Amino acid sequence: QSILCLPRPFDYSQKNAVLVPVAALGVGGMLLYWLRSGRKIKTIDMGDGWWGAGERPPKGKEDTSIRPFKIETSDKEIEDLHQRLDRFRFTPHVEGAAFHYGFNSSYLRKVVDYWRNQFDWRKQVEVLNKYPHFHTTIEGIDIHFIHVKPSYVPHGQAVQPLLMVHGWPGSFYEFYKIIPLLTEPAKHGLNEGDVVFEVICPSIPGYAFSEASHQKEFDSIATARIFHKLMNRLGFKEYYLQGGDWGSRITTNMAQMLPQSVKGLHLNLVFITTQGLGKMIRTMLGAYVPWLVGFSREDARRYYPFMQKNVYDVLRESGYLHIQATKPDTAGCGLNDSPVGLAAYIMEKFSTWTDKSFLNKDDGGLESKYSLDELLTNVMIYWVTSSIVSSMRYYKENFSKDPRIHNRVSVYVPTGIAAFPQEIVHVPRVWAKDVYKNIVTYTYMPRGGHFAAFEEPKLLAQDIMQFVRKVEQL
Repeated sequence: QSILCLPRPFDYSQKNAVLVPVAALGVGGMLLYWLRSGRKIKTIDMGDGWWGAGERPPKGKEDTSIRPFKIETSDKEIEDLHQRLDRFRFTPHVEGAAFHYGFNSSYLRKVVDYWRNQFDWRKQVEVLNKYPHFHTTIEGIDIHFIHVKPSYVPHGQAVQPLLMVHGWPGSFYEFYKIIPLLTEPAKHGLNEGDVVFEVICPSIPGYAFSEASHQKEFDSIATARIFHKLMNRLGFKEYYLQGGDWGSRITTNMAQMLPQSVKGLHLNLVFITTQGLGKMIRTMLGAYVPWLVGFSREDARRYYPFMQKNVYDVLRESGYLHIQATKPDTAGCGLNDSPVGLAAYIMEKFSTWTDKSFLNKDDGGLESKYSLDELLTNVMIYWVTSSIVSSMRYYKENFSKDPRIHNRVSVYVPTGIAAFPQEIVHVPRVWAKDVYKNIVTYTYMPRGGHFAAFEEPKLLAQDIMQFVRKVEQL
């Protein structure tokens, strides 16, 4: 009894009762802090760059003005185009070739005839100028962008800034049909006006009216930094991002670089590295028990048969990529000199990247989704700016580095993914989560392909709005 009454054991157990929970809380807090700080620290270094000709001017001497810009044309420019079109040398195609050998030359002859005799470039220039265009100099090169604000904003309504980035062989013009749906949604019956955007669409440097880099190694990370600087120059501290094709890579890099500035990231194409034994095993199992590897029934339908959809189809559609990722200037010289060659090279992508079955159509199915005026306007943007070579170089600059760097830094900002059924590759949600850790919406779109904003603007606009609505409610 006297032993039990000794104060030392009692004090010791009492201290234990206090110290153990305190220690546990302390260790837990440190672990939580470490996890959170680790998440914050693991970003792509923003760095800095200079892509202009010559030496960088002293700090404070750079031109940071935002200058109005207007697209113009001339009689000389149109006459030169017509002369080149008149010299078109027709090459007969193989009978029954459709688009299996590339652009069907009989249909190409019809396109050239329309281009030469009916297409009105002056009228299309007016269409292009209906939105406000600007230039500003960042890191030594002139960046072109359009900036469209809502014409009317209800009292108390918050306007969300949205940066939309195109890819190759597209341009800022891809967004012309979706812009009014985003800036004036109520007018187009898309919602009750609870989500309204002001839209900024830049041209990637080396594309269209954005100056090309004068230095080597200008890649998507450099582009991401420049576009962050653009948004900051426009006065935005936080903003939404949207992209497909190269735009997907660029906006993803932006989210990896400055996550604190990105309110949300919406993509209609996801780049994920599918290498490794684990992915191979999951791919094989997914064909038989998709639920076991986290595939939905729709994932399985879009992903299999694996060899056909992920090997044969991709190989057939990616020959251009190998050329542009190795020696782009060689092929680019010919395309920059021949408007017909340029049109065939670019427009062929708008056929099979829109719908793989268009391979079997003599006209590539082009006019079932787009008008010739729309397709030729995009081609003309490349033609009048002589930007096809610099746009092709973008592949070399990006593929000359280890592409896995983009998947080593996770994306924690809220992410929305619109998976279009005719996209070149399908990435199931479970695989997208390997990089995009905070997927708020993942939508299996009912129709549409690679050029979502150009082909299915209403579907894409609805998905962007649904995503932003959810993010704003978080």
